[in-house]
Amino acid sequence: MKLTLNEIAELVGGTVEGNSSKLIRSIGTLNSANSSQISYAVSEKYKDSLLNSNAGAIIINRSLIKFCQSDFILVNDVYLAYSILTHKFKATQNIENFKYGFQLNYKNSNVAASSLIGQNVKVGNNSTISANCVIEDNVTIGDNSLIEPNVIIQKGCHIGNDCVISPGAIIGSEGFGNARNADKKWSAIAHLGNVLIGNNVSIGANTTIDRGTISDTEIHDGVKIDNLIHIAHNVIIGEDTAIAAKTGIAGTTTIGKRCMIGGAVGIVGHLKITDDVVINATSTVNRDITKPGVYTGFVPLMVHSEWKKVGIWLTKLDKIATFMKIKLKNIR
Repeated sequence: MKLTLNEIAELVGGTVEGNSSKLIRSIGTLNSANSSQISYAVSEKYKDSLLNSNAGAIIINRSLIKFCQSDFILVNDVYLAYSILTHKFKATQNIENFKYGFQLNYKNSNVAASSLIGQNVKVGNNSTISANCVIEDNVTIGDNSLIEPNVIIQKGCHIGNDCVISPGAIIGSEGFGNARNADKKWSAIAHLGNVLIGNNVSIGANTTIDRGTISDTEIHDGVKIDNLIHIAHNVIIGEDTAIAAKTGIAGTTTIGKRCMIGGAVGIVGHLKITDDVVINATSTVNRDITKPGVYTGFVPLMVHSEWKKVGIWLTKLDKIATFMKIKLKNIR
């Protein structure tokens, strides 16, 4: 897909400042985009990236003009414009590309007759694709990996060597991202990245790992993921981390190496968790964790303004006890 800046501006309801005939071939992040890509920025939080971006063009609002060094498209709602544009660059799976396993000849691997395999799929030596799997176009599966029954691996994803993906898992599903328009209706964001899974990774039954929005979702070597876990777009999980069942990790969160995350933990988006962290079961993580250690957190549901007050008091209980000369026994 190639679009001129003028065509993009018409699509998203913006105006071009610069070369309106410039061709754009894809979308990139501010930090990674090249001269044939377009990016976007929503606030002054990204001003440094704006100033240093190599993107061919950037979608911005009026407050960011002074930071933009390239051609740009000026819009009122940057995120909504971006959501509309993503669908123009989204590749869809052509069902006519599929062949059944019995129609293919992977000499050094085992592909079940009932599985559907797309075009340009690479399967390594001594790997197995079990019954009723769907492997879409341009997927790569390494050596000695086992894809168990009813797994779906969507287009462009990479599975490393010595991996086990358990029944019902979905790798590369569309992430959950939406922008609201002026009528308070949702505009879905098409996710253009992939999922990259390293070597010696285990993924449990009915776990879902979403593809990235622009860059990729990454599961690094040695990670162990239990059943019924959701990993959202652009999450990065470091080497040898283990995650127990029913945990949910929201988008663009980075988890370090050798972490252990208990069952039913909820981790909100855009956080960073350092290496060697243990998070106990049912905890809610809503801030960065910058020091190794064992963490537990649970607060009952309440009106948000009240919750903020409770949070302040809870963090000051030791000081209150000292002030009131109360001994907090048996707490370590």
